[in-house]
Amino acid sequence: MTARSHWLSLPRQAQSALVLFIKDIGQGLLVVSHNTLALLGFAVVAVGLVFASQADLRQQLENQVLGWLNARHEARVEASGDVLALMAEPEAINRATAVDPKELTRQQAAVANYLARRYKVAPEPVSRLVKEAWDVGQRARVDPTLILSIMAIESGFNPFAQSAVGAQGLMQVMTRVHDDKYEAFGGNLAAFDPITNLRVGVQVLKECIQRAGTLEEGLRRYVGAANLPDDTGYAGRVLAEQELLKAVAQGRTISPSAPRPIREPASAPVPTGEQVAMTVMH
Repeated sequence: MTARSHWLSLPRQAQSALVLFIKDIGQGLLVVSHNTLALLGFAVVAVGLVFASQADLRQQLENQVLGWLNARHEARVEASGDVLALMAEPEAINRATAVDPKELTRQQAAVANYLARRYKVAPEPVSRLVKEAWDVGQRARVDPTLILSIMAIESGFNPFAQSAVGAQGLMQVMTRVHDDKYEAFGGNLAAFDPITNLRVGVQVLKECIQRAGTLEEGLRRYVGAANLPDDTGYAGRVLAEQELLKAVAQGRTISPSAPRPIREPASAPVPTGEQVAMTVMH
């Protein structure tokens, strides 16, 4: 006998009672489900209100969850032996002193390409320095080719260079003498940040030229030879390098291995003992 035939064989009163029973059960389940969902919703809202009103509690929970997720991630990475994945730092690119040479003007790109080949350094970091030299030079009213020439002569574009007397970085600034200028950049260790060293160096150079009155005498002061018999040809080398960079910037083709033009150093009178004592190093 099928279920349908069995149902039909029941008396009508029994059928009605059974239908009523099923409806009662269904309604009861619906009410229970509705109440349960309502209670769950109220609980979620209550928890949300608690966390919204207690920022410290929310932050603590977020930190715990984040810490737990990071710990699980590090455990998986360590198990896989992928060291780079463990030390991954997507923000590291923000610390790189580099720029795509295509972002430079034609004049800047020509100079950057020439310097990269002449001093055997990567074009991207040199491009960043060239761009900065143009920007800072415009603000300080110092020729950018002069700034780049000083970097070339002083450090050969080595941002970690240090002289025997303590001049540091790209422009070989005497950090301990000009530590006040590095305060705006977080302290003396910023001397090894190429951009910061360039900016501080340009300020020192500008002050030297203003005090000396002429470019060549300013360079002598910059190198610390203002009151010495001569600067061992320093100003001449810088200005000769600048002549090459100016030619490159003007579109002339200059071989990276071309010798620098010869410039005679500016003559200077023999200083007195008092003048030697007043020598200012850059």
